[in-house]
Amino acid sequence: MPELRARLFSPARDTLWGAFAALILALLISFVAIAASGRDAATGFADLLSGAFGGPGPLGETAIKSAVLVLTGLSVTVAFTVGLFNIGAEGQLIWGALAAAVIGQRALPGAMALSLLGAAVAGAGWGLLAGWLKVRRGVHEVISTILLNWIAIHLVHGWLVAGPLAAAGSGAMVSIAGTEPVSASAWLPRLFAGSRLDLGFPLALAVAAAVWFLLTRTVRGFEWRAVGAGRDAARASGIPSSRCICEGMALSGALAGMAGALLILGTEHKYPGVFRTGYGFDGIAVALVGGGTALGTTAAAVVFGALRAGATRLQLVGVHPSFAELTQGLAVLLVAAPRIFQPLLARLRGRPSAAASAPPVPTVQP
Repeated sequence: MPELRARLFSPARDTLWGAFAALILALLISFVAIAASGRDAATGFADLLSGAFGGPGPLGETAIKSAVLVLTGLSVTVAFTVGLFNIGAEGQLIWGALAAAVIGQRALPGAMALSLLGAAVAGAGWGLLAGWLKVRRGVHEVISTILLNWIAIHLVHGWLVAGPLAAAGSGAMVSIAGTEPVSASAWLPRLFAGSRLDLGFPLALAVAAAVWFLLTRTVRGFEWRAVGAGRDAARASGIPSSRCICEGMALSGALAGMAGALLILGTEHKYPGVFRTGYGFDGIAVALVGGGTALGTTAAAVVFGALRAGATRLQLVGVHPSFAELTQGLAVLLVAAPRIFQPLLARLRGRPSAAASAPPVPTVQP
């Protein structure tokens, strides 16, 4: 039993257990806040679970939100791997969504696959731009990706969707109508009757598995991790760090672009005039709570997707649906302070007794 406990709570798993503890503590703090406001916290918790997992409909909502968060979270995680902080997933998602909406309007053979591919290419191009600025001009990726977010938002929402790509005949409502509808042949198929669960969720899981394999089981993944661990040391070892940074940012953008395609092809079925998702920014929180790993990011995305889906039901007890953002923010804050949970993890790990840890006393031979 001590060996099992030591293996289960080994220092290598501190990040995992720290993230789990952060989520639990964030939920407890959030429900204490609900109770302090005079609401029924127990009923609120039941409504949260019901809104996330209480039947085919809620499960579909959880899956839709989780799928997008898996991809935006992986977008940030891939950038972490090469030592960069991608804050531009929102802009990359927007370009991917627009590409999917434009390509999907045409009833072509394989329209869904072409739309997803186009979204990935559009997002990859926007991410690659930040990588190129990093390696060629020394522009810090945090600055470039933040600014590229706003460029994408205003360029797409303020001009393209309201102007050249607006739906024909929408007249004065052009700023609200958005683009032409996507062809039904490009829609993500629904998997169950009575639920909005579509092909996007299993697709996101498959992409997560592919990213995990790439980062942990391939030579290219090893090179990216080496660059993230120490760019100068990697370069001295013959690893082309500039190429790895550009490749990592391109893949990061492609993942966020695919997330935008899931929204357009799965639920919106056109690029709407008002498209404020916040999923790109939420991907940062998902990646942080997931410990910067593909598996951890996927698990965190499902948890936050369930919170997003369940939070709408909390309105039944008078709790604002922003409860999900409150819990998410608390979880990220706690994950950012890992030393909070170190005493607990050390206690769970167990310490060897003084007698067991002391060196043997030498015996004097007569």
